[in-house]
Amino acid sequence: MATAAYHGSLLPSVARLRQNLSFYSSSSSSVAIEKKGSSKGRGRRLAVVRCNIGIEDFIGGDLVKFDLGQWLLDVEEHKALAIYSPHEGGYEGRYLNQLRYQGYHFLDLSARGLGDPEATLTKFHPVCPAHVGKQPIARWYFPPEVDYRLSLLPPNAKGLAVWIIEAKVLSKAELQFLALLPSLRPRVRVIAECGNWRKFMWKPLKEIAGLPAN
Repeated sequence: MATAAYHGSLLPSVARLRQNLSFYSSSSSSVAIEKKGSSKGRGRRLAVVRCNIGIEDFIGGDLVKFDLGQWLLDVEEHKALAIYSPHEGGYEGRYLNQLRYQGYHFLDLSARGLGDPEATLTKFHPVCPAHVGKQPIARWYFPPEVDYRLSLLPPNAKGLAVWIIEAKVLSKAELQFLALLPSLRPRVRVIAECGNWRKFMWKPLKEIAGLPAN
């Protein structure tokens, strides 16, 4: 009995919790900061800092994503997106899984070892293996990465999603080619990790690369 009374005094009721969540999900709090004027008689000024609070701040925003539907719509509309994920990582996997559920297969590449994107993805390209100074310099030719993966897709696959990490090291011309790649290969979608932000966000890759929207 004493234990039940102790917990009852600490834990709020379900009705009170629902009331608090409904209040915070549709409201914002303001904090007024008073700034004193100088000694010459200037008036005091107030600076207002507004903090918006959403319901995802209370139910685990790292697990529940309310923008997954918009994410899928933007992937189909723009076909090439630049994403910005939090530094701690892990959030982008939930958006990747949504594309996988839609029937996309993935080609994961790193921008640091990509070389020339046009040659690597759409043309036969040479690769020189490391010779370590003791072997003759050889040159091997590999098929286009995108075309090769497209040829291996099963019949029920929706398309191929080219996911490029560390895309922030690419030049503007290379980003422009990646933005135009879906127009060259209609079944391809491009997702480029172009940086970090406090929350997961994305923009059309054409906008980042300086290309017109249409």
